[in-house]
Amino acid sequence: MRILVVDDDTLVLKSLQMILNTEGVDEVYTSKNGKEAFDIYKDHTIDLVLQDIRLKDENGIDIASKLLEHDSDAKIILLTTFKDEEYINRAIKIGVKGYILKDNIDSLFQSIQTVMAGNMVLDSEVIQDIKLSNRVNKSIEDFDITERELEIIKLLAEGMNNKEISQSLYLSEGTVRNYISNLLDKLDLRDRSQLVVFYYKNLHNE
Repeated sequence: MRILVVDDDTLVLKSLQMILNTEGVDEVYTSKNGKEAFDIYKDHTIDLVLQDIRLKDENGIDIASKLLEHDSDAKIILLTTFKDEEYINRAIKIGVKGYILKDNIDSLFQSIQTVMAGNMVLDSEVIQDIKLSNRVNKSIEDFDITERELEIIKLLAEGMNNKEISQSLYLSEGTVRNYISNLLDKLDLRDRSQLVVFYYKNLHNE
């Protein structure tokens, strides 16, 4: 696995590099600014970007946005001390795959594995903020969602991939893919990440 770590704090860069090396990640690239990060990403095959949200004189979301414009399949996890709802919403909107607080660094590699498997990761405190920001109680009927579709969304929000969902619900992987595709069309959402956030905002208590 090849990971690019972007942070303007040298101590943080070294700490993250050491953590990743301990977990068996041999190729860890580091960068202190957006331009350097973009150049590294272009010149190397990077599997995942682990990036601070606030760098000196730079907004990490703008850097992530540029990377995603260059490669729409880029897997980016924002590692930050900030839970600001505006940052969270912007990150999800542009297609970031993870939003983790630096206080919970112990689960970092597990989060990386989850994103590499094609799923999204949100810190538990971030999820709580998303739920608290929702002021309207809604049900699946409000969104024309069936009980089976709700089951699939719940498992997706728990971090399961298509294979795991299919095994849990005794469905084929193709059927699961069709359900998810239909849900994205029905709810006018772009990807699985937005579907997870939709669940936490609207249906978590169902």
